[in-house]
Amino acid sequence: MNDLQFPPLFQGEAVTGTADPFDRAVALAVAGTDPGTVVYNLGGGTLRASLIFAPEVPLEEAMSMLPVCGLGFQAALGALAPPEVAVHLDWAGGIRVNGATCGRFRARASGANPNETPDWLIIGLELNVQTLEGNPGNDPDRTSLIEEGCGEVEPERLVESWVRHTLYWINRWQEDGPRPVHAEWRGLAKNLGEDITFNGETGTFVGVDEFFGMLMRMDGETKLIPLSTQLEGSQ
Repeated sequence: MNDLQFPPLFQGEAVTGTADPFDRAVALAVAGTDPGTVVYNLGGGTLRASLIFAPEVPLEEAMSMLPVCGLGFQAALGALAPPEVAVHLDWAGGIRVNGATCGRFRARASGANPNETPDWLIIGLELNVQTLEGNPGNDPDRTSLIEEGCGEVEPERLVESWVRHTLYWINRWQEDGPRPVHAEWRGLAKNLGEDITFNGETGTFVGVDEFFGMLMRMDGETKLIPLSTQLEGSQ
């Protein structure tokens, strides 16, 4: 596998076989690896890649990197896929291509206290590239890039493009604050303004707060669900 090319201050590490780049990124972060490391595995019909961050802000604010990485992915696939391919983002990290679930983002940090600055934060990307096991089309809510006419999209180029476009949105977030990130994300958010059921509760997804916490209207009140609730187990 050829080494991928990333922007300055980013460096890549490939893993192969059944190795999970998310787990590898966590191990590297715990060991003190420099932020900006991209760990990826492009085998087995699934694109998997993880970014290591070293936040300088409290965890709740740093979790904005989850939707920021989503914006980077949408721009990356938009630059490589046919123009009719549509990408939308679930609040909790799901990726939808032409309306069906095609992958997800996941997050893990060195701690779980939303008010403390973590030593590291990992954002992982998982994407179905090839046709899913079983008969394609049986589950209309699941899909892959090849089923959506993106067979010419090379996983290597998609990972490179994802990192470049994510860097652009990181810079926007740092330089201009959350407003432009929010504006772009709202145009891609799935179910925004609609009635949804989330964690067993039903209400209207009315928007997000400054740090992308979900605002859910139910029984005449607005409930805040912090984005940090979507973190996986911490070290």
